[in-house]
This record gives sequence, structure tokens and C-alpha cells, in this order.
Amino acid sequence: MAHIRQPCTPCTSYSQSSATKWLVGCRVSTRPCSRRLMEMLRSAERPLCSFYLSNCNWRFAVSSGASDGAAVSPLPPGEIAALTDSPSSVEEQPSTSPKTRVQKAREFANRVFFGLLLGLAGAVVILYGKLAMLALLVFVTYQASREYFGFMSSKQMLQGMPPPPPLVSAATTAMCLGITILSHFYRGKSGTVLAVAAFLLLVIQVIVNKRPKFAQLASSLFGLFYCGWLPSFWLKLRSLSAPAPDTPLAALLSSVTGWPTTLGVVAVLSAVAVIIAADTGAYFVGKAMGRTKLTDISPKKTVEGAAGGMAAAVLVALGSWGVFAWPSTPLGAVALGVAVFFSSLFGDLIESIMKRDAGMKDSGDLIPGHGGLLDRFDSYIFSGAVVYFFSVFCLPLLASLTGGTGAVVGNAAAAARAVALA
Repeated sequence: MAHIRQPCTPCTSYSQSSATKWLVGCRVSTRPCSRRLMEMLRSAERPLCSFYLSNCNWRFAVSSGASDGAAVSPLPPGEIAALTDSPSSVEEQPSTSPKTRVQKAREFANRVFFGLLLGLAGAVVILYGKLAMLALLVFVTYQASREYFGFMSSKQMLQGMPPPPPLVSAATTAMCLGITILSHFYRGKSGTVLAVAAFLLLVIQVIVNKRPKFAQLASSLFGLFYCGWLPSFWLKLRSLSAPAPDTPLAALLSSVTGWPTTLGVVAVLSAVAVIIAADTGAYFVGKAMGRTKLTDISPKKTVEGAAGGMAAAVLVALGSWGVFAWPSTPLGAVALGVAVFFSSLFGDLIESIMKRDAGMKDSGDLIPGHGGLLDRFDSYIFSGAVVYFFSVFCLPLLASLTGGTGAVVGNAAAAARAVALA
């Protein structure tokens, strides 16, 4: 058997559940990573695979009396050969047992049910006032911060970066909540609040840690940016107070809620619909036609799925233009769909990087069928800022360049003035 000098990509980038599925469930996998693991066990290079031995609990590698992290007894050479080089060894085949099909169907049903429930609850919150939106974002910020620092303190992350002290993690969470709340009451000036919060956080880091590491400073500041500042843009977007274009659907929403439909309501509803369309289109097209891997960051994502997600996002954005007259032109709707697709995609990829480095499959188990809150809302993290910038700065410019007049330019300019210098 040829000696493999470096672990293959799956050994270093796949999640715990994937690794367990390959080597514990199958036992006869001929993937390079299983051969490499056997080589490490036989040649006493065990520290290189210590994460997998302690977290995945390889059943064929751990002696009968051992538990997680216990001493490992290498398999006899004959059994190693049988597991790795035997001609009868075959690639793991997907299970088609009725139990597996039922489990997958149940998981999919949970995913759809709770997805629809979240969508309905979100629509009610968006329609019924800024305070309801504030309450939702306070919860999202708090839970996102908890899950983020769960990544930072995971076993695999600790191998390369010391986590922030507990007091610093708690202070960061509190400051994330402060950014969200103060951004609401101080007319959306979250940039100033972020700068002050970042300074205070650095002061706390230096006081608590006698010799703080730069990685600790960076992880705390990124948590403040990621979990506190970026979500606050949804509040700023919802606060756009210019009246929405007078359309039948806008009039219907006004009759239901009892107050005029603003540009902020229309922008948030449209943005959420486009994000859902992008995620759904990418999922189903990728599942049906996906062949070409999009990136190593998230191996399940495909170029075909991404194309399907972008097409779905653009179609829904055009639908928003049709029913709300927002964005102001078909070209603006296409631009919105493309911009939101990329912001949701990269939000998903950023969370995938954190999960991979933390060695975690999900950020949590808060939402059945979806995982943690970040697993469900990662696509929204960057999108709020993108749609806000698009609404306040890009639409007025686009309207003037394309010769838009009257209500189109008036609404866009009013929205920009309402939050100027925020």
C-alpha cells in the first residue's frame, strides 16, 4: 500500500457527521481519507487525526474499553488492508432503506413546515410596526451572538486560535444588543454606535487579558460586526418613511394594518421574498441538476444550483416591481435580484467557513429541520445592508440615469433624505 504523505481534502474540510458516515457507518470505504487514517494509525501519526478520534469516535480504531479521546489501538495490518485495499471494498452507496427514506421525508417536511411558519411570522412582524421588528432583531442578535461564540469556543477552533474570555464574549453579546436597540432609537446611526462599541470592547479585552492575542481581538470585533451591526440594517431599511407607490397591493396592506404602507415595508417584504426565492431555487435546481461544484468552502453547492438561485431571485424581484412598482424600473428589479442573490450566497458561505473551522455541522438546534438560527438566517446577515444601500443610493441614481421622473424619483429621493448621513 502506497504511503500517503498528506491528508486528503475530505479529512480536513468535511464535517463530523460526514466523516462518521464514511468510516464508522460503512467500514469498507475506499476513499483516500480512510486509507490515510489507517496509515496514520499504523505509523503512530495519531496526533494528525486527533480531532476526528476525539469527536467522531471511530469505532474500528478505538479499543473496546475506550471512550472519546481515549488511547487508540491500531488495527492489525491484515485488517487495515482488508478495510483499505481489498478488491471487495466498494464505495459507500446511498442507503435506500425504507427507514432512511422516511427519515429524509420527515426532515424535509419539518424543514418546509417551520420555514413556512417562520415566513408567516416574519411577514406579520414586518407589517405591524417598527417596535415588532426591533423585538425580533433583538432576539436574532442575541441568539446569533451565542451561536457565533459557540463556533469560537469549539474544540477544533481552539487548535488554531484561543477563544475570547467568557467576560469578553458576554460583553460582545451585550454590545450587539446595544447596537440594535440604539440604532432604532437614534435614527439609524449604527455606524457611530459600532465605533464606540468597538473601542469599549478593545478596552475590555486589554483589561481582562494581560497578554491578549490578536486573534482574540479580531474574533471579538468580527462578532460585533457580524452579529450586531449588520442585522441593524434591517431596522434602517424598515424605517424608510417615504410613502410606497400607490398600487392595489399597497392599498390592501394599508387597509389590513390600518396605516399607510411605506417604502420601508415594501423594501423589506421584497428583499425577504427575493432571499427565499434565491435559497429555494438554488436548493431544488442544485438537487435536480447539480453537477459542477461551485466552491470548496461548501461542497454541496453547485454552479447549476447557483444559476437556478439567481434566476429565481431575479424573477421574484421582477414580480415585486409588478405588484409594488418597486424597484422603480425593470432594470432596477433585475439589479436588485442579482445583488440580493450574491449577498445571500456569500452570507451562507461565510457561515460555512465558520462551521468548517469549528468542526460543526450546524450552528445549533433551535429550529427543527434547519439547525441553529445562523443556519437559517445566514443569507440575511449581509442582505439587509445591501438592500438598504441599493434603496437609498442606487435607486435614485438609476432613476436619474434612465430618465425616471415623477413619483419614481420623488420616492427614491425622499427615502435617501429620510436617512441621510445615518
